[in-house]
Amino acid sequence: MLEPSNPSSFSRIRHFSLHIAPFHHVTLNNLSTPALLVEKSRLQSNLAAMQEKADANDVTLRPHVKTHKSAAIAKRQQQRGAEGLTVATVKEAETFVEAGFSDVRVAYPVTGRDKHERLQALRDEATISFTVDTAAGAEQASAVYAEAGAPVDVLMEVDVGHGRCGVHWSDDEAAVTLARHVASLPGLRLAGLLTHAGQAYHGPSGNETENEALRRVAQHERDRMLSVASVLSDADVPGATPDAFEISVGSTPTMAAFKNAERAGFRVTEIRPGNYVMHDAMQVALGAASLNDCALTVLTTVVSTQTKPDGTHRAFIDAGKKVFTTDTGSGTDGHGIALADAATMQPHPGLHLDGLSEEHGWLTISGDADLTVGDRLRIVPNHACVTVATHDRLSIVDGETVVDAWTVDASGW
Repeated sequence: MLEPSNPSSFSRIRHFSLHIAPFHHVTLNNLSTPALLVEKSRLQSNLAAMQEKADANDVTLRPHVKTHKSAAIAKRQQQRGAEGLTVATVKEAETFVEAGFSDVRVAYPVTGRDKHERLQALRDEATISFTVDTAAGAEQASAVYAEAGAPVDVLMEVDVGHGRCGVHWSDDEAAVTLARHVASLPGLRLAGLLTHAGQAYHGPSGNETENEALRRVAQHERDRMLSVASVLSDADVPGATPDAFEISVGSTPTMAAFKNAERAGFRVTEIRPGNYVMHDAMQVALGAASLNDCALTVLTTVVSTQTKPDGTHRAFIDAGKKVFTTDTGSGTDGHGIALADAATMQPHPGLHLDGLSEEHGWLTISGDADLTVGDRLRIVPNHACVTVATHDRLSIVDGETVVDAWTVDASGW
């Protein structure tokens, strides 16, 4: 039986990120499945590589913690040089402030008085900021923060091609109108611009290679944001000056090709990747990472093997939609990558995870592959962020040895 140890080594991280110790001779065989495994060496390499990318481009790394939702990993990001955290929900903001983090940005157009009041309640302990992309949303926020005294920082969200939230980058009039309106509202301070180039997940277009697609989207993300900042500056929008205006970009795929640049004195000031800590099959398919970069795998057990009337050989595992999710992306094949050798991250050519039901993964077996009930597999999920969100613990491993365990701290909205 593994007993929890004292997590006091993490300053201000109170009851979060439970450590399970002592880890004497604990191996993967001791774990109940399905279990999420994080290879310690790959995690450390990923943290170091992104911090180096940020430092080389003279930008702040404000990592998005929705991927791991773990105060233990966020602490390690901070120790390597990250400044502040990005979250997706008010609940995540509450969780990480309670864990002791003092600068949290909600990269989401927060809506509703209840949510703004919850954020306002955090401001005694942390610097809080969030995005707006409509006049109505800004006015709702103003109604809460105008009562608070000190204004709250907001960033205007810009759509640089993803087609989701944000003022479209090419609509100068809309951008200037909204920026001026936000800057005029009591309780708000227009601190900058923020975007997410989610179109990077669409993959190559036409005859592009994966690397060419990443470079294209990364350049669009950067240049379109600098263009909007320049437009706001030319229109004399309050605060839109190169010395003070934040320009925040970020997705793990675009960071693979990110290079900072300057336009009218403006530069990207902040990057917000999240998935990079783990990477996953989507990032591999996009060319943003190699399989050897993937720190997260799912440990799962074969619960049944069957040969169907059409001759198909199948194995069924104890990890289905609630673990792998049904997310697929450009270039992915099935719902994850089954490994023949997790030490070298070699995919298994004869195992294909091509179906999911809620608690079952459906593997097609071909070639020389042979599985029996009780066998265990490690599978790289398509989308690490959603896989982690369905669990409450990450087992930290060094090869076949479990060296630590950290809780997944944030859940809900």
